[in-house]
Amino acid sequence: MTASTPLQDRKKITTHTLQEKKNQSQPITMLTAYDYGTALAIDRAGIDIILVGDSLGMVVLGYTTTLPVTMDDMIHHSKAVARGSSYAMLIGDMPFMSYQASVDDAVRNAGRFLQEAGMDAVKLEGGRERLDAIQAILSAGIPVMGHLGLTPQSVHKFGGFRAQGKDAQAARNLLEDALALQQAGCFSIVLETIPARLAKLVSERLEIPTIGIGAGVGCDGQVLVTHDLCGMFDRFTPRFVKKYADFHAEMAHAFEAYKSDVENLAFPEKAHSLEMPEAEWEALLESIE
Repeated sequence: MTASTPLQDRKKITTHTLQEKKNQSQPITMLTAYDYGTALAIDRAGIDIILVGDSLGMVVLGYTTTLPVTMDDMIHHSKAVARGSSYAMLIGDMPFMSYQASVDDAVRNAGRFLQEAGMDAVKLEGGRERLDAIQAILSAGIPVMGHLGLTPQSVHKFGGFRAQGKDAQAARNLLEDALALQQAGCFSIVLETIPARLAKLVSERLEIPTIGIGAGVGCDGQVLVTHDLCGMFDRFTPRFVKKYADFHAEMAHAFEAYKSDVENLAFPEKAHSLEMPEAEWEALLESIE
């Protein structure tokens, strides 16, 4: 699928599509979206997967971590994204404490993403310690994407947003977690902020696709937070982010130009205004004299 493929010729991306891409060594593309307009643009660009990430807590809602994000937040934004996308696979990111407390919670909340929000699958963080929840969600007929490495919901456990899998034992544990998630039935795994060689090794050992973020080119696909990719903020971004645009500066310039035009009566101009027919205007004046 490319951006030049006519819309009418596109087919909905599924777990089967992603597996075929890995089998044929075709890179998988994935971006985040949290609203209708962004989802529409990403979908039209031919991106394979749209993730409604709990990163919305930081890039949309203004929190310093993803931890305050609720299921209701996620459902609200997922609904908007679903209305803007017809072709990409849609994945809802299960927020903090939506699946950790009990298996019943995990299944119920995963089901909300499909039933209420129009998602195609869910993503949740963690390895072997999450197998019970993952297997129960899968038993309910809900596809699951795993997430290993730097898992932002465990930021306090890690002591900050730190790279993972940097020593031999940690790397082995991550590989074993990845194999366990595959065995449980996950259709794909996100690998975040781990050494590139490790990510490549994991990707080669797994039959299911891996999606990297800060994990080098050896993964089967790549994902970025769209707000980082587009330069939506004048702030620090991780070293693995490539900025393809600087929307923050462009927006600032547009807002400044608008302010200047309004203050100098340069906006609105005649082209931006409505007028009554002259006869109606004259009739109005006569009626109020």
